[in-house]
Amino acid sequence: MNLYLRLLLLRLRAKRAPALDLWDTAETPLRVAFTDLDLLRHMNNGKYLSILDVGRMDLLLRSGLWKKLRGRGWYPVVAGQTITYRKSLTLGQRFNLATRILGFDDRWAYVEQVFHAGSSVYAHAVVRTRFLRDSGGSVDHDELADFIGGFPVERMVPDWMQEWTAATQNSPQR
Repeated sequence: MNLYLRLLLLRLRAKRAPALDLWDTAETPLRVAFTDLDLLRHMNNGKYLSILDVGRMDLLLRSGLWKKLRGRGWYPVVAGQTITYRKSLTLGQRFNLATRILGFDDRWAYVEQVFHAGSSVYAHAVVRTRFLRDSGGSVDHDELADFIGGFPVERMVPDWMQEWTAATQNSPQR
């Protein structure tokens, strides 16, 4: 299924879905479409990454943060991600995508996303994001904290994520 169609359906469904707090977990129900499959007839690894966008948008819409961000001329972008595939999702299979904000450091926001059906985990991703301005440049950490009402202390980023971030930073050299 085309990502734009999924996002349109999500926007329609988000209006009827229960509102969420930014710190809640968004459970986004989805189904594997024919266009999600690869030659081995399971969901293509690249489709998982596209569907992660849908889950993050669900959390942003239902928490009301999307409208507030856009009102300021801000938007989130993915700066890095890691994903582990555990089982294959197949044609027609229903699954949920659980999305929650793990925390913030001095520059990045970290989001955890889990593809699951019942208690079975199919894939687990951690996404590093940054907020940018329509006018150019990025949103400062303190400005973002003030805007969303601060970052909960229990949402500190685990050490391994900071090590991952440091290890994956782009080098100024080729």
